[in-house]
Amino acid sequence: MNADDIRRIAVIGAGTMGHGIAQVFARAGYLVRLMDPAGDALERARMLIRAGLHTLAHAGHCSHHDIDGIISRIHFDRDIVDAVEDADFVVEAVPEVPEIKKEVFARLDAACRDDAVLATNTSGLDVFGLVGGGNQSRMVATHFFVPAQIIPLVEVCPGPDTSPEITGLTMRLMEKIGKQPVRLNRFVPSFIVNRIQNYISMAVFELLNNGWASPEDIDRAVKASLGIRLPVVGVVQSLDFTGLDLVHDIMRSKGLTMPVIADKVRAGHLGVKSSRGFFDYQGRSEEEIVGKRDLKFLAMLDRLEEIGAFETI
Repeated sequence: MNADDIRRIAVIGAGTMGHGIAQVFARAGYLVRLMDPAGDALERARMLIRAGLHTLAHAGHCSHHDIDGIISRIHFDRDIVDAVEDADFVVEAVPEVPEIKKEVFARLDAACRDDAVLATNTSGLDVFGLVGGGNQSRMVATHFFVPAQIIPLVEVCPGPDTSPEITGLTMRLMEKIGKQPVRLNRFVPSFIVNRIQNYISMAVFELLNNGWASPEDIDRAVKASLGIRLPVVGVVQSLDFTGLDLVHDIMRSKGLTMPVIADKVRAGHLGVKSSRGFFDYQGRSEEEIVGKRDLKFLAMLDRLEEIGAFETI
């Protein structure tokens, strides 16, 4: 089976993530069965999906005339066996409770077709190690972000026994539904974004607990600096613009050594100033690279000011 063979999707769990994931697949033209044992959760999901589609239509990302058709592609189920019996691709989005995950995957492994892909939306739990047994070659993580119908990123992570074909199929499927997938080479708790975000949260807690800055000033500081820069240069390329030699010196002043930095400095790959660091700038001059960056920064700043992004919601 390849990505073009995928026709029917099952989403297990209609809560915070599940309803958004179901909406994404339905918008992309797939038949979706959204399953949750709680009838009220399904009704809430139906309401949120309709509201979410109206928001997208209001912003010009879909047509109001398409909303009923999109919702008609979603079947709301309370029975897991019925939901997955003909599914090609199954996304588990149940609560982050190990016992629940383990039970759900045992039921999925028994109820799904042998060639169905079993995906988990979690990044915090090692479902691959938790589940044990079953056919783990068809298991993969697809970590969506709230709100799933808007945020383009999906982190795709194979387990130790995941078939490379399943990982490749999943990457292509995420692209087909309009997402921007990134692949991890192996499971690591929290994956990429939440791992970085967790460190940010710890720094914020330290600032707040010690009374070093107000919540308003912390958010204003981040919005008016990182909020402009990171969408353009990310976190790794930012190091290239800082200069890896300077980064190396700063780390040494703190008594730290980071081989991934030190090795590049020894090789003369200092970042933008040498036209090569973590990224290869193909011999372009520092003036050209910085100029291109700054035009994007200015466009980002103008747009953020236009939509009032620096104001508190």
